[in-house]
Amino acid sequence: MDSIIHYSIPGFILLLLAEAALAWRRHADWYEAKDTFSSLAMGIGNVLIGLVTKSMVFGSMVFVYQYRLWEWGFVWWAWVAAFFAEDFTYYWYHRISHSSRYFWASHVIHHSSKHYNLGTALRQTWTGELSGGFVFWLWLPLVGFHPAMIFTLKAISLLYQFWIHTEAIGKLPRWAEFLWNTPSHHRVHHSSDPKYLDRNHAGILIIWDRLFGTFQVEEEHPNYGLTKNIHTYNPLLIATHEWIAMFKDVVHSRNLRQALGYIFGPPGWSHDGSRQTSEQIRAAWRAGRVNVHRSPTTSNHENG
Repeated sequence: MDSIIHYSIPGFILLLLAEAALAWRRHADWYEAKDTFSSLAMGIGNVLIGLVTKSMVFGSMVFVYQYRLWEWGFVWWAWVAAFFAEDFTYYWYHRISHSSRYFWASHVIHHSSKHYNLGTALRQTWTGELSGGFVFWLWLPLVGFHPAMIFTLKAISLLYQFWIHTEAIGKLPRWAEFLWNTPSHHRVHHSSDPKYLDRNHAGILIIWDRLFGTFQVEEEHPNYGLTKNIHTYNPLLIATHEWIAMFKDVVHSRNLRQALGYIFGPPGWSHDGSRQTSEQIRAAWRAGRVNVHRSPTTSNHENG
């Protein structure tokens, strides 16, 4: 299950070093030392916290599995069905993580670097499971997919998404770009440009974005990071800054409606319109206005 990821860590580090060497050889600005060390710290923290949270998540799935509606087993066609179901689930979880501030508060960590490299792939949340992100997957054991199968496919998805965090690979053949999430598609996802905001939420298959209207092809070279960057390399601040900002907004809310808006509304929502959501930024860009005011950190920006 998650041991797939743990066994892959040495490979992650070797590929990161190879990409950094390639960047040095090409005189490319893909890496910045402090930023990379922050990403590695976030990745280490994610693994350590996961030693506790994964047991909680797996236990929840086992509990739900007791009430399963069907029995799929581990035959090959069950794995195929589970692959599509898990990837579909990831798409919607990822998409909602860009459209609801509560889930964005965990996911923003992954978008907080202004660089795009294999180190950025390791910049993972510390609060995603603790805040309940795993509930999106609970329908899978309910319909009969074994928790071990789900955990394995989640790990494979995370492993797949590592290699697409690179500028070293351009566009792949047309058939691959049509079906799969590629470095080109995911560069769009990490962009802070209005044209690219909150697009390409895919895990492994890009078909979900094509089907549900969130696909954007890479055209101009993206600018990475958030629409309002956080300017810190402190892992603790990276992990918690949006939660802190959200708490402050709730404390200063005048009523329950405002408080709920600051928690569950889209990143950038404000009761007085003083900030902008992704949709408002995109609308302003289309109208030729480029003034951007988002929430204290905001949707990139949505893409682990």
